[in-house]
Amino acid sequence: MHEIIQPDGWAKPVGYSNGISARGRIVQVGGQVGWDENCQFQSDDFVDQVRQTLINIVRVLEKADARPEHLIQLTWYFTDRHAYKSRMKEIGAAYREIIGRHFPPMAAVQVVALMEDRAKIEIQALAVVPE
Repeated sequence: MHEIIQPDGWAKPVGYSNGISARGRIVQVGGQVGWDENCQFQSDDFVDQVRQTLINIVRVLEKADARPEHLIQLTWYFTDRHAYKSRMKEIGAAYREIIGRHFPPMAAVQVVALMEDRAKIEIQALAVVPE
C-alpha cells in the first residue's frame, strides 16, 4: 500500500507529491530514454521522447509484475529546460495517458547532455509493489 504524504498547511503540488510512504518489494528502473525496444529513436520531438520514455518505464515495470500506480519516485533529466516548461500541458497529457493519475514525488533536472546523443529526456524510476 502507498500513502501520499502532504504536510499540513502546505500548498498541494500539481503533477507530483511531496512524499510517499510504501511497503513491499522494490523495483528499480534504470534511466530510460525515448528510444524504442531496438534502441532506435523514432522522433527528435521532446514530447514524443517523453511519451516513449514513459512507455519504456511501464514495460520494465510490467516485466517485474509491477504497475504504474506502484511508482514511488521519478527523477527526470532533460537537456532543455525551456522545452520541458513550455510543453508541460502536452507532457502532462502523455503522462496521464501512460502512467495515469498517480503522481509520486518527482525531481526534474536540466543537464548539459545525456549519454545517448539524440536523447532529450531520461527518467529513472523507483516502484514498490505491495506485499
